[in-house]
Amino acid sequence: MNRVVAGRPKNVGAQKLSNDESAALVMPYRYAENENYYAETIGKVPFKPVYSFVKRAFDFIASFIAIVILAIPMVIVSIAIKVSSPGPVIYKQERLGLNGKKFNILKFRSMYIDAEKNGARWSEGDNDERITPVGRILRKFRLDELPQFFCILNGTMTLVGPRPERECFYHEFEKHVHGFSERLKVKPGLTGLAQVSGGYDLSPQEKIVYDIEYIKKRSVLFDLEIMFKTVGIVFSHDGAK
Repeated sequence: MNRVVAGRPKNVGAQKLSNDESAALVMPYRYAENENYYAETIGKVPFKPVYSFVKRAFDFIASFIAIVILAIPMVIVSIAIKVSSPGPVIYKQERLGLNGKKFNILKFRSMYIDAEKNGARWSEGDNDERITPVGRILRKFRLDELPQFFCILNGTMTLVGPRPERECFYHEFEKHVHGFSERLKVKPGLTGLAQVSGGYDLSPQEKIVYDIEYIKKRSVLFDLEIMFKTVGIVFSHDGAK
């Protein structure tokens, strides 16, 4: 990836993991010891007051309406999860948000409760044996993501932005994709440019290019364009993970 060298943003990113924690991770990408990629340095992200106000207002109104409209479907999904496999209906997982602040992302549980009994593990998509039968349907139609409207409503997430990742994966990616934490300079989103442009199977070094492009070009019209493309992807079932 032909990008200038970028260091990790100050006060942003994951803390170093212990050797035991690092060894327990099951990573989706294997990098050679001397394989390195460098993300573009974007510096301090300019504050856009009008855009920020419109974006937050739209997030609040849209997420509230979505929760009301989808209330009955979410109840049906909850019942299906509860009767099909043991465990909670809602799955909470800690992710890194704006400026590296930790928050709990919400999803409908699509995996068995012992999915990470041996440590953190990246999803293998349709081939992941940890996914329940109901979970496969939820992921196909993106229904497992519906509880994230509550995260958008409370302001920890936004409709459009880089998809949030776990702290342990940020740390591991930074070892070879230097500057991956640049994406933490904006609020994480339910959907993003990387997902509608490159799909859900992008490698970290590919994903960060799209995320930085979004951060640099972000605007109301750009957000709307990404949302419209997301609707098309949902109905095509492309790239569910």
